[in-house]
Amino acid sequence: MNAAKKNVVLGVTGSIAAHRAIDLASQLTKANFDVHVVMTADALRFVTSLPFKVLSRHPVVTNLYDEEEGWKPAHITLADAANLLLIAPATANCLAKLAHGIADDALSCIALALNPDARILMAPAMNGKMWQHPATQQNVETLRSRGVEFIGPDTGLLSCGYEGLGRLEPIEKIARRVCELLA
Repeated sequence: MNAAKKNVVLGVTGSIAAHRAIDLASQLTKANFDVHVVMTADALRFVTSLPFKVLSRHPVVTNLYDEEEGWKPAHITLADAANLLLIAPATANCLAKLAHGIADDALSCIALALNPDARILMAPAMNGKMWQHPATQQNVETLRSRGVEFIGPDTGLLSCGYEGLGRLEPIEKIARRVCELLA
């Protein structure tokens, strides 16, 4: 990790919007952030880790047991060094896991072990009915009460064919908010 740069851990979860996170990783790297990508198993069903590795210039964590070098687990190293945990896209499953303290993959373990000075920004992306479901809204409120910030979701045509709330917020807007939070 580069101590001179701000460290952004970019969590990518299993949404069709995962492909847009590739551009987000690129924009954040160009903005001079040290970007470390963590992908869930479901995210890997939509996109591969290779573009994230190339654009961030770092290995991509895809498994809780991924290890780089040394003795310290990768998820603890990232949690300790993060200035910001950005989860984009954040699925309903991810929101529920974090609201309830479930740590069963690298991303959720990082979120629970996160440096207390780090910020968390989540950019939800899901079917509109899933977003508006009372369970999801309760999870959002729980996370907000713990200091998690949300950006989006946006409205428009959803990949499921419906029109409405649930799209990933535009990448430029997410990147701009990251810059504001880490200024």
